[in-house]
Amino acid sequence: MSKLKITLLLIIISMVFLTGINSQNERSLKDAHGLSVGAKAPMFTALDADSNRFSLEKALVEGPVVLIFYRGFWCPVCNKHLGSIQDSLKMIEKAGAKVIAISPEKPEYLNVMEDKTGAEFTLLYDEGYSIANAYDVTFKPSATKLFTYNVILGGKLKKTHSDESQQLPIPATFIINQQGEISWRQFDPDYKNRASVKEILLALENENDIQTLSEGNDKK
Repeated sequence: MSKLKITLLLIIISMVFLTGINSQNERSLKDAHGLSVGAKAPMFTALDADSNRFSLEKALVEGPVVLIFYRGFWCPVCNKHLGSIQDSLKMIEKAGAKVIAISPEKPEYLNVMEDKTGAEFTLLYDEGYSIANAYDVTFKPSATKLFTYNVILGGKLKKTHSDESQQLPIPATFIINQQGEISWRQFDPDYKNRASVKEILLALENENDIQTLSEGNDKK
């Protein structure tokens, strides 16, 4: 075997070995499960599109929170989903809830999402994926998916995120009650499946019924 062939073989073996190491350190879709209903919701603070700091704990004082994880301004399904949430925002707020949407994108890119969807609810910057990690929705897309996201859809994840790891959240929706517990969730590794407004409103209605019943029992 020639030296050139041996060199090429060693390079291929090294690439396969390094790929194996990287894959062990990265979370795939199957590694993320999302926090379950009944779990305590991790409290957090984060910057919004105007670099103001939002506190989940303070928001819960006023009522339940609908917490939505989305991938980014470049995601057509995310645009459509958040657009539908905006269209029915008054109905959700009438049910007593506040809508919060979170992505790994820096504040200046949250403004891009606001412009695309007309979102009047709060968009938050998940710096370092800390919130997505806490809610167990973080994963690393495959190289093929990253090419689609970065090049074809223009996501430029290394530029728009806080680091170059190019992780993303599985799009998921959690309803957090005033006791700080997750009372409902929609979680699906298939990014095309999202929580509908109808599902969210029904879950909030059930939450309000439970809250009313609890308050009635406390008065007895």
